[in-house]
Amino acid sequence: MAGGTSALREILPLWSAAPFAGMLLCVAALPLAAPRFWHNHFAKVAAFWALLALIPMLALFGKAAYYEFMRTILKSYIPFIILLGSIYFISGGILITGTPKATPAINTAMLLAGTALASVMGTIGAAMLIVRPLVRANKHRKHGALAMIFFIFLAANVGGAVTPLGDPPLFLGFLAGVPFFWTLKVLPQMAFATAALLLVFFLLDWRNHKNELPVSGGPVTRDTLPIRIKGAYNLIFILGIMGAVLLSGSLNIGSVNVIGIPVTGEALLRDGLILVMLALSAFFTPVSIRDENEFTWYPLKEVAVLFAAIFITMAPCLDILSAGPKGHLGFIMAGLNGPRHYFWAVGILSSLLDNAPAYLAFLHSALGVFYPGQSGASAVSMLIRGHPAYLKAISAGSVFFGAFTYIGNAPNFLVRSISEEAGIDMPGFFGYLFKYSLPVLVPLYLIITFVFF
Repeated sequence: MAGGTSALREILPLWSAAPFAGMLLCVAALPLAAPRFWHNHFAKVAAFWALLALIPMLALFGKAAYYEFMRTILKSYIPFIILLGSIYFISGGILITGTPKATPAINTAMLLAGTALASVMGTIGAAMLIVRPLVRANKHRKHGALAMIFFIFLAANVGGAVTPLGDPPLFLGFLAGVPFFWTLKVLPQMAFATAALLLVFFLLDWRNHKNELPVSGGPVTRDTLPIRIKGAYNLIFILGIMGAVLLSGSLNIGSVNVIGIPVTGEALLRDGLILVMLALSAFFTPVSIRDENEFTWYPLKEVAVLFAAIFITMAPCLDILSAGPKGHLGFIMAGLNGPRHYFWAVGILSSLLDNAPAYLAFLHSALGVFYPGQSGASAVSMLIRGHPAYLKAISAGSVFFGAFTYIGNAPNFLVRSISEEAGIDMPGFFGYLFKYSLPVLVPLYLIITFVFF
C-alpha cells in the first residue's frame, strides 16, 4: 500500500506488519528446515500470508485498503514481473557454450564481466547472461557455491549502482526526477566495493582451489572448451527493453483506468513494448538454444509467487514507514540524522524488503525532512542541490544491501534457483546470511560508511 493516503498511513497499527514478518520467517526457515515441504507447497504458504494481510485490512479499511492493494499489484508488482520475466526469458535465448577452467583468475574475470554488464543491461540481464557459464564451470567443484555467492554480491547487486538502468531503485529515482547521469556520482562507492569484493573472492577461491585435489593429485582444473555465443541477437531485444524503460520516463501521455486504478499511458506503453521484445525473442530464437541452456520456468515461477506475497504483505509496512514522524515508526525516522544513518536504514530495509520500494520510502522520508509539503521533481532537484550526500547514501544503500539476503533483490533468487537446479549446493537463508553476508558485507559497508558518508 505504498503511496497510500496520508490519513491511512498515519493510523496503520504495527500489527499490520505481522504477515510480512511471517512471510519473511517462512522464506528464511522452511527451505532449510523442511526443503521438500517448501518445494511442493511454497505457493500455498505465500497465499496464506498474503490472505492474512489482505482480509483484516479490507475488513477494517474497506475501499481505501482495496485501492492501495490494487495500486501495489497494478503499478508495482505486474510491471516488476513483466520486466523480470522478459529479461529472464530473453537471456535464456543467449547460449554461451564452452566450459572455462574454474580457476580463481577465470572465475574472478567472469565476476568482473557480470559486474560491468550490470549497469548497462541491468542486474537481471547481466546475471542471467553470465550465470549459466559460471555454473557450468563451477558445478563440479566442492566449493562451487562460493563463486555463485559472490556473483550475487557483484553482478546481481553492486554492479547496478551507477545508472538508472542498472537496478530498479535507481530507475524509480529517475522517474521521480533524478537526472539520468546523476547516479554516476555513486561510481566511487561502486568501484571501491567491487574491487574489495573481487579481492576477497580471489583469495578465498585461490585457497579452495589449491586444496581441492582429484584422485591423481594436484589442484582441480577442467579442460577449456572453446567459448561460442549462440543467439547473440537477443542482446538487441534486451537493449529494446532498456530503451522502453528509458522512454517511459521521458513521456507523459495521460492515464487510463484499469479496474478503477489510474495507470499511466507511458507505463502501459513500456510494458507493451517489453512484451513485444519477449515475443520477438520467442519467434526468432530456436527452441534448441533454450534447451541447450537448460532453460526452465521454475526459477521465475518461484520468484513470481513469493514476490506476489511479499509485495502484498509489505504494503502496510511501507505505508507506516512513509508516514514518517506521524506514523507508528516515527521514533525511528526521527533518529535518522545524517547520510550514514540513511545508508544503513535504507540498506537494512532493502535486505528484508525488495530494495526498490525501500529506496522510495527513504527518498520520500528525506524530502519530508528537508522540504516538508513539497514533492515531485522540484523537491528532488532541491535535495540534489542542497543535500546530495543523502541521495548518494540512499542510492548506494538500496543497491548494495540488496545483496545482503536472498530476498533483497530479485536476481538473487534466480541465481540461487539456477545454481541449485544445476547441482550446486547453495546455502539456505541463514547460511547465506551468517556464513557470507555478515562476515564479508558488514565490514565492507562499515568501511564505505567511514570513507564516503
